[in-house]
Amino acid sequence: MSELVLTDEERARAGERLVALLDRYERDLPGAQVLPEPDRDRLAALLADSVPDKGIGVDGLFDRLEDTILPNSATVAHSRFLAYVLGPPNGVAAYAEAVAATINQNCNFWQLSPAASVVERSVLEWLASVVGFPATAKGILTGGGSLATLQAMATALDDRVPGFRETGLQRSAPPLVVYTSVEAHRSVDKAAAILGIGLDHVRHIATDEHHRMDVTALTAAIDADRAAGLRPWCVVATCGTVATGSVDPLDAIADVCVEQDLWLHVDGAYGGLFLLCEEMREPMGGAARGDSISLDPHKLLFAPLEAGCLLVRDGAKLRAAYAFDSSYLTVAEDPLLTDYMDYGPQLSRNFKALKVWSALQAFGVDAFRSATRRTLELARRLGRGIEAIDGLTLLAPVTLTAVCFVVDGASQDEQTELLETLAAENTALLGPVLIDGRHGVRACVTNHRTTARDVDLILARLREIAIDRGSLSSGGGEFQDVDGA
Repeated sequence: MSELVLTDEERARAGERLVALLDRYERDLPGAQVLPEPDRDRLAALLADSVPDKGIGVDGLFDRLEDTILPNSATVAHSRFLAYVLGPPNGVAAYAEAVAATINQNCNFWQLSPAASVVERSVLEWLASVVGFPATAKGILTGGGSLATLQAMATALDDRVPGFRETGLQRSAPPLVVYTSVEAHRSVDKAAAILGIGLDHVRHIATDEHHRMDVTALTAAIDADRAAGLRPWCVVATCGTVATGSVDPLDAIADVCVEQDLWLHVDGAYGGLFLLCEEMREPMGGAARGDSISLDPHKLLFAPLEAGCLLVRDGAKLRAAYAFDSSYLTVAEDPLLTDYMDYGPQLSRNFKALKVWSALQAFGVDAFRSATRRTLELARRLGRGIEAIDGLTLLAPVTLTAVCFVVDGASQDEQTELLETLAAENTALLGPVLIDGRHGVRACVTNHRTTARDVDLILARLREIAIDRGSLSSGGGEFQDVDGA
């Protein structure tokens, strides 16, 4: 018997401890500290102890998990964890992850993972239908939106730059230029740097009063670059900016890309899956016109990290960018099964699709439609509440679930102190934001556990803070939700 296999007794004990840990974690969430203060002595001891020559066994491991790891981890599942576009995992996720780890499929070529290949295909085809992509679309699950954008831009290079696979950028040709907005995610810059495009050839286009890419400015920048002898090549539009949740005018940008023969990638890592809500399909409808789109199931599908996604409208272009022949990996092609090594840079890939598929199976799509719609309603409730408090000012319209505001007259240091106070007293974990040169506070309601009671608790505390600053008379009334969301 291998020393790396648990005995029957150890396996039973591990199962008992794991179930107890998961159950206790769930039950303790309402009273948990959203951002616990790190126990530096325990963490230092963890580092000092390093890796033992003799194992501590199942109970020793779970003791260490419970006394050191869990207490020193951010409580992402807390209902007032609202600082980032990061939701808590759904209820079935831990069990799906355990199964994925148990069968340990390598999702590269189908012979090693036939069921996984079909599950991933099922998830990708459903996601493509949500976006509105045609049946020709293909995709791959990635580590997140940043990798999806990188892989999309690599696909665009292969498709739009003749001979790119053979010569790369080592050639005599006009420099390529990529266009995105000043509000775009930093992953666009990072991808340009990694791919050899260079930051000098990334144009950050100005935005309008709603923080959306200015299409007139985009067209002017493209024309100027062509006149200067450069080669416009790709536009990255944003379907939900991280700071404010703004959605670029996707249809108008798509028109420009068609006219100018540019690849259009839509960064939908934050906002793309709001397409599950019928009310968002019109403002985001242009997403279906992208050559590619990135989505993040570890956001609005509440899958545990990591679970990103890249979809390419013409799936043959994705395969053309990543498929390479190798005799030691050759298997017969099958119309049902997919070799995902031919659709992305990785060979060794874990079974990311199982946790996404399992949640869709267990809860159904309607549950996710309801959860995403509720986050939109709660963000609007928070926005209305901010507007109702004298001494607080919204910094941007509440387009999706980002709610950005400023405490009137407060300095950057005072805004930071507010964030620290709210976290320390366990009111909520909110984050900083910089909009149009103004430092403020940002809440992002991307949490299926958040309730109206949580929002009202935050608003009540903000009202108290406004009163303490002298911005509001002590006779002010309580926040009233005018729409009853």
